[in-house]
Amino acid sequence: MTRISPRIAIEGRGVDYLKGDYKLDGGLKSATLTFSIPTQENSNRKLWNKEVTFFLNPEDTTPIFRGWIKRLKEDFNEIQIHAEDALGYLIKGGEQSEAIVALTEESNIDGLTVGAAVKKLFELGNLDTKLGTSMIGNTTPVIGVTQGEPIRGTRKIMEVIKALLSRVVDNSATLPRPNIARLIDDGSMSQFIIELESDIDTDPIVHIYNEWNNIIDISILKRKVPTVVVVNGANNVKGTFTHDSAIAAYDRTYLEVSNADLKSGAECKDFAQKIFRANLKNQYEYKITTMEGAYLNENDVININTDNDDFSGTYRIIGKQISFSPKDYKIGISINRKPPTLAEYILSRDN
Repeated sequence: MTRISPRIAIEGRGVDYLKGDYKLDGGLKSATLTFSIPTQENSNRKLWNKEVTFFLNPEDTTPIFRGWIKRLKEDFNEIQIHAEDALGYLIKGGEQSEAIVALTEESNIDGLTVGAAVKKLFELGNLDTKLGTSMIGNTTPVIGVTQGEPIRGTRKIMEVIKALLSRVVDNSATLPRPNIARLIDDGSMSQFIIELESDIDTDPIVHIYNEWNNIIDISILKRKVPTVVVVNGANNVKGTFTHDSAIAAYDRTYLEVSNADLKSGAECKDFAQKIFRANLKNQYEYKITTMEGAYLNENDVININTDNDDFSGTYRIIGKQISFSPKDYKIGISINRKPPTLAEYILSRDN
């Protein structure tokens, strides 16, 4: 087990903290770091919008969190500091509004690949000093932004990014896989990257958990299974898959999906039954409390080994939480078995 000894720095200068919490929800949501420092030593410091870095160990050169202070709460004994990573500039929260961009006939992202379009959006929104794009990569497969109606008007940058990613589907395997985006740190700034969602059946397992040695607690959420799946294909073709026995077991739950690659009603129906079977495999979502896995990343694949075969197997990391003090820490890992069925491409009536 790799122990951690967290270190926090403000503008590169280490601070003595009392306690803290790091939270990564994933899914293009802003990661947060909330921590407290003594009031007497820091009450006169100007902390608003200062850069904060959070390292798991003093010898680490790359932080697991880089963000900016957005909220302060002070009392007689301590100042509570709340910082958000660079994605916080794209998402509304507290006093922070969503970053917007005006796309016109003269200033637009027409003709670019998705990766190049995201880079230009950050430049147009004056965010390229917060969000690096030198490691961004591109989607699989690579597509142009103009596959569809040109994007015009005043738009929220995050909504445009999600819309672009939703157009891209990798159909090279049995089930289609979406492209996702997340942040990594290069040691000097946060880098925005695009990658395929991991395949829990074929991608390498990076960590193994079991209920006897490295799991302190585990909570399980049983998810609803869509029992009526409607797929919209190209040119208004549709296909519906309904599983009567599953309706009797799980009740009637609807899921609607759009996939422009499908040209006939039969193709749509076949795709719908694949989605049903994949979601049947995805009934459970876990949250593990442990002392291991602090360095794991969103989209990593891990293995769970328990006495119950229903819960054992491979999972994808979707989030991470670390509660810490100078003397103690606890790690929470959120995982699921969500199959690669167009996660960012699906419009679900059940949400």
